[in-house]
Amino acid sequence: MSAQQTIHVAGEWLSAVSGATREIIDPADAKPFAIIAEGGTEDADAAIAAARRAFDEGPWPSTPVAERAALLRRVADLLVRDREEIGLLESRDAGKTLEEGRVDVDCVADAFRYFADLVIGEGAGRVVDAGSDDIHSVVVHEPIGVCTMITPWNYPLLQASWKIAPALAAGNTFVIKPSEVTPLTTVALIELLVEAGLPAGVANIVTGPGHTVGARLADHPDVDLVSFTGGLVSGTKVAQAAALGVKKVALELGGKNPNVVFADACATDEGFDTAVDQALNAAFIHSGQVCSAGGRLIIEESVRERFVAELARRAEKIKLGRGTEDGVECGPLVSQQQREKTEMYVASALEEGAVLRCGGKRPEPSDARPATGYFYEPTILDQCHREMKVVREEVFGPVLSVETFRTEDEAVALANDTEYGLAGAVWTTDSGRARRMARRMRHGTIWINDFHPYLPQAEWGGFGKSGVGRELGPAGLAEYREAKHVYENLAPKPVRWFAG
Repeated sequence: MSAQQTIHVAGEWLSAVSGATREIIDPADAKPFAIIAEGGTEDADAAIAAARRAFDEGPWPSTPVAERAALLRRVADLLVRDREEIGLLESRDAGKTLEEGRVDVDCVADAFRYFADLVIGEGAGRVVDAGSDDIHSVVVHEPIGVCTMITPWNYPLLQASWKIAPALAAGNTFVIKPSEVTPLTTVALIELLVEAGLPAGVANIVTGPGHTVGARLADHPDVDLVSFTGGLVSGTKVAQAAALGVKKVALELGGKNPNVVFADACATDEGFDTAVDQALNAAFIHSGQVCSAGGRLIIEESVRERFVAELARRAEKIKLGRGTEDGVECGPLVSQQQREKTEMYVASALEEGAVLRCGGKRPEPSDARPATGYFYEPTILDQCHREMKVVREEVFGPVLSVETFRTEDEAVALANDTEYGLAGAVWTTDSGRARRMARRMRHGTIWINDFHPYLPQAEWGGFGKSGVGRELGPAGLAEYREAKHVYENLAPKPVRWFAG
């Protein structure tokens, strides 16, 4: 197995300046299946310099909008062409099921098409009435410049697209650093951008660790915007580094997301079945390694026992295994470190009085589930309370905590009792209650009688420590632009502020 040249700078695929490499591990069996370049500060500097030249001297920022949009659509078509290959790569890299990998590719293609349509459908600017026929005043939007992007390991391809597509649509150049744990599909995406005809230097990638490459992308003086998706601790460091240069910053950080279920949503067999099914989806898709995972079930006390008992019964039937195996519903955690972190949270909850309803251990090995893989059973912890670490901190594993409420006000208080504010859901047949809850819950996305869907057209952001800025939707494009006010006096006259 030979090392790939996974650093792309100024149109060339390169090894790291230092010659360092890193093995990429398949989390299903803990065996390496690829070797990539392990870049460092020198590689980051070279990539930023290439992006700076491409923005200041290259054609991309002034390329007509129609041509930029056409390139984004070509990328979407290439993604469709390579759907199976890239979906498989995402499955092996991140541990998710093959079907999840395919869906991710579909969503990425949708994002590129959406931003192509959005940018080409815009007007020439917003005219500002200056109160005189002799004055022409307009607000226009221009690309912000060199953008650096740091993406997480759980949805590497999807998160990269949410940054790359609007940045290119707006006319920017960029350097991206994917997670050192799951970089392969981002490398594949850069290859497709090159194939689609993007000019050299516009798209650059440096594979390497956050403490060197990521830190340099945040503090380099030639960078105009830093976009980061990941954990709170790392995001805080990125914001601090970027602040020294007064850069624009977009941060999408963690979440501790409530899934609030009222008794009326469970009044019929169909309603009960749907709410249980969606609670499983909220907590255990991609083994809970989702920033918007519904890891906090907040359920009305009168239906708690029935609901949790059925939830545990179904959770025990979830088929764990290698994501490429037929019938597998849930893959491994991404790393040994992530599994140990999950085990720590479960142990802490049990010590603090939680009741284990299912899971709470590593599964028995099987043909689809090698003993060396980083698997952990879907786990439900009942009788939790807000002082527990498992309730307050982001686990990023297949762990669901259960809290109860009696009144609507108590449900709101529990849902909002978190330092995060990324997403949440409410289940009820009462439309008035649904709207009240959606208005009162302090989270960036509220789902009503559903969990996890997102739309490219909608903004994605959060309250509290879930971050700043917006992705997707028109605001996602606006993040990668600067507004400029052009004021033209058609009949200039002397001002004569001073004598003479």
